[in-house]
Amino acid sequence: MTTPVAEATPAATATTGPAGAPRRIGPLNPERPKPAVDSAAVRRRTALRNEFLKKEEALAVISSGTAGDGGTVFATSMGSYDGKYADPPPAIVVTPEHYNRMVRMLEARQTVKVELEVKAQFHTETTDSYNIIAELPGGKKKDEIVMIGAHFDSWHGGTGATDNAAGSAIMMEVMRILKSLGGPLDRTVRIALWSGEEQGLLGSKAYVKEHFASPETMQPTAQHSKLAAYFNYDNGTGKIRGVYLQGNNMVRPIFAKWLEPFHDLGAAALTVRNTRGTDHLSFDEVGLPGFQFVQDPIEYQTRTHHSNMDFYDHLVAADLQQAAAVIASFTYNAAMRAEPLPRKPLPKPRPRSAN
Repeated sequence: MTTPVAEATPAATATTGPAGAPRRIGPLNPERPKPAVDSAAVRRRTALRNEFLKKEEALAVISSGTAGDGGTVFATSMGSYDGKYADPPPAIVVTPEHYNRMVRMLEARQTVKVELEVKAQFHTETTDSYNIIAELPGGKKKDEIVMIGAHFDSWHGGTGATDNAAGSAIMMEVMRILKSLGGPLDRTVRIALWSGEEQGLLGSKAYVKEHFASPETMQPTAQHSKLAAYFNYDNGTGKIRGVYLQGNNMVRPIFAKWLEPFHDLGAAALTVRNTRGTDHLSFDEVGLPGFQFVQDPIEYQTRTHHSNMDFYDHLVAADLQQAAAVIASFTYNAAMRAEPLPRKPLPKPRPRSAN
């Protein structure tokens, strides 16, 4: 769609982003947690905002994104993936330097003119998305499964190299390494490249619900007891430093032993903490042993995560190779271990909100 010239005067509203105030440009916190995934509350808030903008007859919405400077733009979405909510007005994200200049002009009671050309298409011919699944059949315990995964979808600002082509490539390399061993492992090893992660872990949630259990009812299927472990990679190009235990301290001595060969490569950390925002949570929330690796942040949160800088040039080949070696070893050990990994108690059912 092409949007006509929008004029912003000192009395105008809904033409610049949050509160019409400049956003400070400064150093970003490299420990900033990955944003929480979409939820019913987020969707309702998004719908209310878009209804307000429609009533105000906003031609477009301009914002400065959530972070970034020096030409980096962090942009995700203005609307919801759920078709029951109204479409938002055209929305663009500009660099904070440009955004702040417009705000300063408005504060000086000058008229700001912005000309936009926004072209977008909604594909309604199919609303399905697809997970990519493959496996290496096991041997004497072939009915038991070790799963590895990464999400295959990405945002539109770049090519999605660090979020999460890196993870997908690593997991494919893990499968190549294990296949090259020449014989079946005791347990079947299954890879999943998830779709819809960026909309709220949709691909992994649907898979877990179909094959293992629904968090709403917590009635496990027969396959629930057969999953020995799930390992996930989704935090950029940085090398693996350890593992988030997701509150499961019973696996600490096991993982400590498995990490020993990689101490010289910098992988030794074990933290009982949860980490948020990616597909291991779909497994963890139904009592399955799902884990995400601790990684070097590199410039993930400060430069490439959901930004226009998420390109191949920001991948670190040596770090990806290290990660593939660590995950291949963990997967091998989980597939050959006498017992599945110990589990936390089954969580209680969490009925879904009506909204």
